[in-house]
Amino acid sequence: MNLLNKFKDPKLCLNILEQIKSDLQEEFRFMEVCGTHTVAIFQSGIRSLLPEKIIHLSGPGCPVCVTHDREIAAYLALSEKNLVIATFGDLIKVPGPGGKNLKMAQAEGAIINIVYSAFDALQMAMENPDRKVVFLGVGFETTAPTVAAVIKMAKEQEVRNFFVLTMHKLVPPALKALAADKEIRVDGLLLPGHVSTIIGLEPYKFLAEEYNMPSVIGGFEPLDILQSILIMIRQKNESRAVVVNNYKRVVSDQGNTRAMEVMHDVFEVSDALWRGLGTIPDSGLVLRKEYSDFDASLVFDQELPEVEEVVGCKCGEVLKGLISPDNCPLFDTRCTPAKPVGPCMVSTEGSCAAYHKYRL
Repeated sequence: MNLLNKFKDPKLCLNILEQIKSDLQEEFRFMEVCGTHTVAIFQSGIRSLLPEKIIHLSGPGCPVCVTHDREIAAYLALSEKNLVIATFGDLIKVPGPGGKNLKMAQAEGAIINIVYSAFDALQMAMENPDRKVVFLGVGFETTAPTVAAVIKMAKEQEVRNFFVLTMHKLVPPALKALAADKEIRVDGLLLPGHVSTIIGLEPYKFLAEEYNMPSVIGGFEPLDILQSILIMIRQKNESRAVVVNNYKRVVSDQGNTRAMEVMHDVFEVSDALWRGLGTIPDSGLVLRKEYSDFDASLVFDQELPEVEEVVGCKCGEVLKGLISPDNCPLFDTRCTPAKPVGPCMVSTEGSCAAYHKYRL
């Protein structure tokens, strides 16, 4: 028997739903900050089951979506330097300046290959020693340790033609920026399950201690999500805030200490640009000096170009939970999955793409 079936059991879910309805005293606004949660909430139909007084907001939980326009411009600039670009599939369709994306650059002759991991890019470099291969590093704490491990491997094996342009971002500083923003009204946070497998519980405690924000690490099955919402509602009713690990079958309170060690051995913390949120202090990762030979930004002198914002695109406001996707003037008109204007419509984990596919 598949044990996950218990977390999809309709009777159990309806029971939790009744408890939610019974305990709900006033409007409750919760935000998920994980792209997989975004899709799971839409796909499972939870939005249609929740009482109207529960407002679901999507936050900056999609790593492709929060990649800044200036970072996309840097990727496109690298593609013009006779390099082999290795990238995840979603990133290849994200529009940059003038609407150009890596797919268009590929059509114009740039060598751009889709890979499933940084290791694939390293293997590509080892098999083609006469070509310089640049891996575009995006993602949160979930992917950064694996990229760090591959860079360590490249150093140990003395691979000289493998490089990484890192735009990795850290989730807790972004949550701090959201919690501190008076414009954003959120009553509780559904914390990311995948990121939490790496960082554990401790990095989120400031949400309760400094901002009195009920926060729950949740899984991705319907019962996981409904239980997490119920926990947040009950905390608000009791005027208290605690960070709860409601995904203990996967997430330990300590996280994956070995993965964190590898990540911090290769990377150091830096400020980073986030779409919609601007520059957030200590929210990014850059390569340490001892790994600078693999740093594409240094080796190829690639800075972040200044670019103009796309007129009309409200992806930034969507990522901050200020508007729903259908309130963007471009949604399903100029901006569709077939011809996306902003990254929230590109990624399968983007809130605009999910809203387009599953909207009520």
